[in-house]
Amino acid sequence: MKTTLSEQLFATAKELIPGGVNSPVRAFASVGLGPRFIASASGATLTDVDGNTFVDYVASWGPMILGHADPDVLAAVAEASARGLSFGAPCQDEVRMAELITTIAPVEMVRMVNSGTEAVMSALRLARGHTGRDKILKFAGCYHGHADSMLVKAGSGALTGGVPDSAGVPACVAADTLTARYNDLDSVESLLKENDNQVAAIIVEPVAANMGVVPPKDGFLEGLRRLCDNHGALLIFDEVITGFRLSLGGAQAYFGIQADLVTYGKIIGGGMPVGAYGGRKDIMRKVAPTGPVYQAGTLSGNPVAMAAGLAQLRKLADRPALYQELADRTNRLAEGLRSAAAGLPMRVNQIGSLCCAFFTADPVVDYESAKKADTAAFAAFFAGMLQRGIYLAPSQFEAMFVGAAHSDAMIEKTIAAAGESLRSRA
Repeated sequence: MKTTLSEQLFATAKELIPGGVNSPVRAFASVGLGPRFIASASGATLTDVDGNTFVDYVASWGPMILGHADPDVLAAVAEASARGLSFGAPCQDEVRMAELITTIAPVEMVRMVNSGTEAVMSALRLARGHTGRDKILKFAGCYHGHADSMLVKAGSGALTGGVPDSAGVPACVAADTLTARYNDLDSVESLLKENDNQVAAIIVEPVAANMGVVPPKDGFLEGLRRLCDNHGALLIFDEVITGFRLSLGGAQAYFGIQADLVTYGKIIGGGMPVGAYGGRKDIMRKVAPTGPVYQAGTLSGNPVAMAAGLAQLRKLADRPALYQELADRTNRLAEGLRSAAAGLPMRVNQIGSLCCAFFTADPVVDYESAKKADTAAFAAFFAGMLQRGIYLAPSQFEAMFVGAAHSDAMIEKTIAAAGESLRSRA
């Protein structure tokens, strides 16, 4: 497989861009390879600058649920672009987007922003402003963007305050972030009791999709709702990944749990940079200019991003059966991967159109069990899959995203490639 031009571009990029990439995982460092520079994408495939084509399970890290270069999304972008790229003023499609989101998802009011990180940062500020409390409770292994207060890992145990997980994050900022164990309600309750009347919100990925794919145990999300109600904290669902992917109404609709605030991104932009946060009107009305919680953005509600997101969301709303189709297709993929790995220490977690193969013999239910995965074995598997034309996320701890453009033949090709890759290293 030819990689010459990608290698040349990466060498140049490393002299001009930190690490040669504009987002760390793209560097392929954890799999010991160099990144493939992508020239084009169509449907469920990517083509790199060296002319190699791959079946794509990254899907731009989730947004491309309809596939790359969907003709209706492209047409909407072209039409909006012809009217102007940015106004710095309200546009009609912002209102249409808010109407659509509040119709298909259980939120009453929404504010558009430019990224998932910005959505989370804004929602946390709003939670603090609404409750008058400072502390936030998150879960080890759940990623909520790179805002300072969210770059925190557990200390010596789950029942501790935050420890900065990045240089440049002040200890005083991290101190107000508490870290509990995902799928462990006892760890949550202990932290709430130890910090009585101090926790503004619990923020959670309803399906943890940044330590691989880890679904919630039965009763976990219901328990978080109950604990928030009992302790006067808000429940925030970070649905940057699960929003409009797990179901049309996201994880709230899928699990039947009502959060107080929700953050969105990825799918609502149709591939354009976008984010949003929403929730109950009594909370959202505390955002400026109607309330005291300040948040602003020059490019928020960008007309081109709104057009792209509207086109994609409308197509999803018009295809209610799609979500079951995607779940069935992803289940076939997961079962095929399990069969291909028979006798090997590999676990495959799957829910809806998300799945992940962990190289461990033990069930993966939280951050600690996810970290037991053999990352060297995953790196070898990744290389074997890439060589066979299958593009996975270059990290053991990321999801595979299945979309409408993945055909049955592509699923079978992926399963066959997995079998060959696993046997080649057995």
